[in-house]
Amino acid sequence: MSDETPRPPRRKRYGGKNPRRFEDKYKEHDPARYGETIAKVIASGKTPAGSHIPILVAEVLEALQLKFGMTGVDATLGYGGHAAKILEKIGPTGNLVGLDMDPLEISKTEARLRGLGFGVECFEAVRSNYAGIAKVLEERGTHEVDFIFADLGCSSMQFDDPARGFSYKSVGPLDMRMNPSRGLTAAEWLVRASVEKLETALHLNADEPRAESIAVALAGHRFANTTSLAQAIRESVRVSDEDERELTVRRVFQAIRIAVNEEFTALEAFLRVLPKCLKPGGRAAILTFHSGEDRRVKQAMRQGVRDGIFFEMSEGATVAGPEERRMNPRSSSAKLRWVTRA
Repeated sequence: MSDETPRPPRRKRYGGKNPRRFEDKYKEHDPARYGETIAKVIASGKTPAGSHIPILVAEVLEALQLKFGMTGVDATLGYGGHAAKILEKIGPTGNLVGLDMDPLEISKTEARLRGLGFGVECFEAVRSNYAGIAKVLEERGTHEVDFIFADLGCSSMQFDDPARGFSYKSVGPLDMRMNPSRGLTAAEWLVRASVEKLETALHLNADEPRAESIAVALAGHRFANTTSLAQAIRESVRVSDEDERELTVRRVFQAIRIAVNEEFTALEAFLRVLPKCLKPGGRAAILTFHSGEDRRVKQAMRQGVRDGIFFEMSEGATVAGPEERRMNPRSSSAKLRWVTRA
């Protein structure tokens, strides 16, 4: 190589066993090449960056009572972990439609599932909010399917990427939109929110006990990024317990995220159309991650049983066992409920 020939750029050095920045964790972003690293991260009780560990997989499959040749919908496709296992159960003669409103993740997940051997004859990814499930099915010439699955809330890919603005653990733009091309960012939503509107959101979306004082401190203000909002929340909470302060920050972020994405509005619309999208005897299984979601799901299922729309539902909620909670701490708040169409 002559002195005039440019040298190829050296590969960026991996920042130790546990790089701190999301962008630096390139081994975790490439599980095909760095399987050993991925296994070590999971064994330590963490989710590899840019991925999502599916929760209560065996329990979901049992709740749906899947058989070869069935058709169904994964209403919240996410990383595709549940979808891959569902596709294995329904086989090549079955058919799964996967819905996701996140334009940044759905193409990656579709490619991932295609790479696992699930072709267009058995799987289709559709960019849609799950509230639009009835329209999606109608466009495909059907109205009813054998099963429907929904895994509510945000995925790990959204939480972990600082550029999405869902988490306060790293500095990032205060965005929080599941579809970054639509609606107000969290920063814009806070600027426009009145004290009363924010207080209501904190109560309804996160059961926040200090909603009034926090709303006074935050409403109408512009925050530069996620960490500046988190610091403002901490300063508005007059408690000496540091853990309680951090819990408050987490609840406030949750409440704002739900408001920005109108998550409860979408969930209630989904629950209204769910029965007519199931064949008689068809099953729906829903994973929730906080009380507001679970309360709405439980009430809708119970009302459906009372009205004769559903003829059975799960007795209570299924939760993750101690081993799954140890391996995947994000499973700790998960609750699974199922229902059968009459």
